[in-house]
Amino acid sequence: MYDLIVIGWGKAGKTLANKLGSQGQKIALIEKDPKMYGGTCINVGCLPTKSLVHDAKVVSQMRSLGIENNYQVNSAFFKKAMEHKKNLVKKLNKVNFDILENNPNVDLYLGDASFESENSIKVRKHDNQEIILEAKKILINTGATPNKLSIEGSESKNILTSEQLLELDELPKDILVIGAGFIGLEFASIFNHFGSNVQIFQKGNMFLPSEDQSDADAIKESLTKRGVKIDFDIDLIKFVDLKNNKTKVVYNQNDQIKEAVFDKILFAIGRRPNTDGLNLEKANIKLNERGIIISNNLLQTTNKNVYVAGDVKGGYQFTYISLDDSRIIYPQLANLEVSYTKDDRKYVPFASFIDPTYARAGLNEKEAKAKGIEFTVKYLPSLKIPKAHVIRETEGYYKVLIDKEGYIIGAIVFNYEAHEIINLLSVAIKYKIKASELKDFIYVHPNFTEALNDVLS
Repeated sequence: MYDLIVIGWGKAGKTLANKLGSQGQKIALIEKDPKMYGGTCINVGCLPTKSLVHDAKVVSQMRSLGIENNYQVNSAFFKKAMEHKKNLVKKLNKVNFDILENNPNVDLYLGDASFESENSIKVRKHDNQEIILEAKKILINTGATPNKLSIEGSESKNILTSEQLLELDELPKDILVIGAGFIGLEFASIFNHFGSNVQIFQKGNMFLPSEDQSDADAIKESLTKRGVKIDFDIDLIKFVDLKNNKTKVVYNQNDQIKEAVFDKILFAIGRRPNTDGLNLEKANIKLNERGIIISNNLLQTTNKNVYVAGDVKGGYQFTYISLDDSRIIYPQLANLEVSYTKDDRKYVPFASFIDPTYARAGLNEKEAKAKGIEFTVKYLPSLKIPKAHVIRETEGYYKVLIDKEGYIIGAIVFNYEAHEIINLLSVAIKYKIKASELKDFIYVHPNFTEALNDVLS
């Protein structure tokens, strides 16, 4: 019998498997796809997409300095970027495999996992052989998968998920992104920089409804100024593959039937937990009305010996949340005192790597107003930051919310280094560092962080 069975090679799972295995516990880790050793982030998520974000930005910067802007040139750069991305993923995938493969207390199984009982897992290997594993504790870390729409013609080879889009060999001249959430916007920004004609379809007229209207408007204006076309109130009717290897989209917009043709179409309409085929009912594990595994603040499911971590549990789908999940679960599995739970996790920062990057921590204005908090807003455009002019990245701004006692309760940064700056502001929010302390701090010059001297004054 194992001490722990981990289903899925996500961030939390691999971290706990290696740590507990190194401490002498006997661990089994089950992964159904060798392409996913290491989890979503390194294979089809954060790192490959950020590799493309970087290379696409470089192409855009070179174009602004005079490089020729045509499909042949853009396509050549795209192929180089995809080659680098593939090499990066291959390297990281192997590194993650080797770490656990070389841990003598971790057994790796390749196959599909499903519950046989409250403490046993059936593994169907790829040769169809089945084995039963038992453990004192079990962790579900199976991640999430992109949603797709069931519309006539949606099986077209030109209609892709975000994961499939990362495997393209050729730069599409015309690409449609269905869904105007942050994932869709990030890919729209990437392909726009590479030189594709990018169009976004959004059902209804809402754009980033979780954000303040002024911030959503700034993002929309930034993208449209770069040539990304965003259409609202779209009802898709069907997709039709054409003889020239393109796909026609037939849709209704404001009671008018319209058509448009694209090389590739991205479904960016959210992700759903990977729970299909797990036979959760055999382990007395229940789902809520949205199909998400029910868990408590210790990340225990309705079966107290089974834990859930990462994207599969719902909520924020970030690899750093999965890592933080492992911090909650670890002391429980290592028989240590539990001093940190999900209820203690607050002020989580996030960033969307559109260009410029949009990042937020804490409350935005409408959330603070809804809580009845009195606050003032400090605002500084990037145009007033010396470093922004040095590197020709003057778009965007800082927005910091300060309560009546002088504490920072929220921050929005929309500029070139937003993903770095938001971490400092998140620390200030969590540990109640007053705005005046950051305002008078000595920062290196020139950089984007020193703008806190001005924005908080």
